Amino acid sequence: MKNIILAITGGISAYKSAFFARLLVKNGFNVRVIMTKNAQAFITPLTLQALTGNAVHTELLDTSAELGMGHIELAKWADLVMIAPASANTLAKLSMGVADDLLTTVCLATTACVLICPAMNQQMYAHPALKLNLQTLTDLGYIVIPPESGEQACGDVGEGRLPEPEQLLDFLQNFIAKQQKSQRLSGKHVVITAGATLEAIDPVRYLSNHSTGKMGFALAKACEQLGASVTLVAGNVHLPTPFNVARIDVTSASQMLAVCQMLAGDKTNPISVFIATAAVADYRVKQQALQKIKKTTDALTLDLVKNPDILATISRENPQIFSVGFAAETQDVETYAKGKLIAKQLDMIACNDVSRTDIGFGSDDNAITVFFKGSNTKVRLEKTSKDKIAEQLADLIGKQLAKKFTFVG
Repeated sequence: MKNIILAITGGISAYKSAFFARLLVKNGFNVRVIMTKNAQAFITPLTLQALTGNAVHTELLDTSAELGMGHIELAKWADLVMIAPASANTLAKLSMGVADDLLTTVCLATTACVLICPAMNQQMYAHPALKLNLQTLTDLGYIVIPPESGEQACGDVGEGRLPEPEQLLDFLQNFIAKQQKSQRLSGKHVVITAGATLEAIDPVRYLSNHSTGKMGFALAKACEQLGASVTLVAGNVHLPTPFNVARIDVTSASQMLAVCQMLAGDKTNPISVFIATAAVADYRVKQQALQKIKKTTDALTLDLVKNPDILATISRENPQIFSVGFAAETQDVETYAKGKLIAKQLDMIACNDVSRTDIGFGSDDNAITVFFKGSNTKVRLEKTSKDKIAEQLADLIGKQLAKKFTFVG
C-alpha cells in the first residue's frame, strides 16, 4: 500500500495535515492530496503541492485530467484513502452516499480502504446525529480513527482533536501491517507485563532496575498486529502506548500481581496468552518508612522480604492460559531459562544475555533463544531490532498456541 490519497476537509486542524503529508513522503509513500473547498480556507493547495511533489486535486470534473474523469483516475490509483481531518459535513455526506464533490465521489468510486479521522468541536462530535453517521460509516466498511481529547482551538475541552501527525502515521503503518500479516492471534486476549517495578523505601527513595519496557511494548504492538486484543500492565515505563492497546499503569510488584490476577479472573474477557516481560524487583523493604530517612549514619541496613513471583503465580493458578516467560540473565543464560520453564510451569520462555551492552537493558536491539514446554527444541532469534524480535516472537506464540489447542479425533 504505497499510493495514498490524503483528503483534507474544512477545519482548523487542517494545518496538521501538512505535517502529516510530509511524514508520509519521508516514509516512502506516494501521496496525492484532495482538498475540499472549505479546506482551502484553512491551508493552501500550494503548500500541499510543495510538500508532496504532486499537484493537488480540488475539482470533481478536472478538464486537465485524462478524458476529464479525474475522480475515476484517482479512485483507481489509490491503494488507500485517508481523510484527515474529516469534518461533520463530509461524514454526513459519506454516510448517505452523497457524491457532490471530488472527495465524496472518489470515496464511492474506489475499491481501496478508506480511513476517516473525525475532527471538530467537542459538542459537534458528541451530537447523536454525528454518532449515528459514524456507526453507519463503520457498518459500510469505513475505518474510523477516533479523535483525541483535550483543549480545542475554540477554547472548549473534550473529544474532537485530530491526533498528532506522528500518531496518524503510527496508526496507518499499523493498519497496513495488519492487512499484510496473518491474523494468528485473532480473537485472543493477550496480557503483557512490561518495564520495571518500583519498591518504595521511603517517600523519596525506591528499589528498582534498568528495564525500559521496550521489549514488552514492542510485543504488545506485534500481538495487536496479529489480531489480538492486548492489555499492557506497565511498571516504570516512559513510552507511548501502542495504538489500539489497553494500558494499566502500576508501581510495585504487589500492584502488578493484583492487576494480573484481576485480569485472569475476568470471565467476560478471559486471558488467552500471558507474557511476562516486566523486570519485577525480587525484593521489597519489609516496612516502608513513612518519612524520608535522614542521612545520620555511615551505613544503612534495609530489612528486605521477597516479592511474589507474578509469572509463576498466574501460570499455576491458571493452567488454561498460555504462559510465556522472559529470562534476562548475565551468566549460564540457557541453563537458568530451562530451569524457569519447568519450575514456573510455563509453555514457552525467551532468554537473553543482559550482560551484553549491545542487547541489554535500554538497547533498541535484542537477540534471544526460545525454549518450549515438553520439547528439546530451541529457536534462536539472531540480533535485530526489538520490534523485529517481537514480530518473530508473536508469530512463534501464535503457532505454539495453535498446537496446544489442536485436538485430533
